[in-house]
Amino acid sequence: MTPAARRALGAAGRLFYERGIHAVGVDLIAVEAGVTKKTLYDRFGSKEQIVVEYLADRDERWRAFLAPYVEAAETPRARILAVFDALRGWAEGVDGVEGHLAKGCSMVNAHAEISDPAHPAYSIIAGQKAWMLGLFTDLAGGVASSGAAAARLGRTLMLLHEGALVAHGLRVFPGAIDQARGDAEALLDAAAARASGHR
Repeated sequence: MTPAARRALGAAGRLFYERGIHAVGVDLIAVEAGVTKKTLYDRFGSKEQIVVEYLADRDERWRAFLAPYVEAAETPRARILAVFDALRGWAEGVDGVEGHLAKGCSMVNAHAEISDPAHPAYSIIAGQKAWMLGLFTDLAGGVASSGAAAARLGRTLMLLHEGALVAHGLRVFPGAIDQARGDAEALLDAAAARASGHR
C-alpha cells in the first residue's frame, strides 16, 4: 500500500469510527487524507472497499494486540483472563496510544449500518465475532470438563466480553470491563470445581 493509500485508510478509519460509515463520503476522506478522489478510486475502487479495508485493518490490529497477552499467560485460566486484560488495554490505550473504544466496538457499530449479508463488509463483521467465540471456546477447553462444557463456557465468556464492550462504550457504569473479568474468574472457578468433580 502506498503512503497516500495508507493515509487515506487511516483517515477513513478515524472518520468512520467517529461519525459513522454512512455519514462519511469519499470527498471528506480525500480532504482529510490530503489525497485526490482519483487516488482513492485508483487504490480502493469504491467506498464499499474502503469500508471493507477499514474493518479488516481494525480486526487485524485487535488480533495483533491481543496475541501477546494470551501468549504470555502460563495457564488455561490465565489465558482466558488475559483476553479481558487485553480488552482493558485496548479500551484505555497503552504506551501513550489513545484507547480504541471511545465510541464502542467498531464491529457492532458497523453492523448497525451494514446488516445486509450481501454487503462485502458483512463477512468481516460477522467473522470477527465468530473468531472471538472460537477463541473463547478453544481456551475454555483447557478448563472445562467436556467439549460440551467448553462450548457453553465459551459462549458465556463471549457474552461477558461483548457486554463489557457495549457497557464501556456507552458508559453505562464505570468499570464494566473489570467487572466482566471478575465474573469470568468466578465462572472459571466453578468450571474448575466441576472438572475436578468429574475426575
